[in-house]
Amino acid sequence: MTGSDLTDKLAQFNEFFSIDDDFTVNVTLLDPQHIGSYQTFVDCIPAPFKMASEIATIDQSALKPIQALSGIAGQLVDYLNFQAQKIDLMMSYIVQQENQKENRHQGKSFGGGGFSFESNTEFSVGDMLEAKIFIPADNCAIFCYGEVITVNHADSSLPEGDLFTYQVIYHYIQDEDRDLLVRASLHKQSKQLKKLAEERRQHKTND
Repeated sequence: MTGSDLTDKLAQFNEFFSIDDDFTVNVTLLDPQHIGSYQTFVDCIPAPFKMASEIATIDQSALKPIQALSGIAGQLVDYLNFQAQKIDLMMSYIVQQENQKENRHQGKSFGGGGFSFESNTEFSVGDMLEAKIFIPADNCAIFCYGEVITVNHADSSLPEGDLFTYQVIYHYIQDEDRDLLVRASLHKQSKQLKKLAEERRQHKTND
């Protein structure tokens, strides 16, 4: 990869907001010769991930107009949210069956442009990966293809071997799944800012 290629791909990674967060990602090395077209990728998405994406999109579309209303509509929103949570729990259980231990790695950041993860498995810049991203707190289960753009040697003192940190940009990802990741990253940022504000208030109170 040339310097200009890396610059372009880092710009793609940083095109969307991303947030540091611990999550689970399944990663499998792909043969670049067999990746095919975007439609081929869509056809390869496991059914649980397609269902999870469709349900999340429907939830957002259905609740948005009702949330603008007041009065009894608020009770309706609460009821629909409760029903959506039950469906999300069921889908989370189904999707977790796709979380394969042998391909499981520690995610470190995610956003609309890509994600990063740590692993003692060695990958190289330019490697194409099949990735399954699991963010249970936000009911996110995303299937995508990505390309490794940076590799950093994180730690060599671990008993299980060297630890590497990888940055990955999306090669193929559904638009609705990218939107889910963007919303999840902003939601986590909001929670972190609220927690920080509360800690500051507590600190002032203790002083």
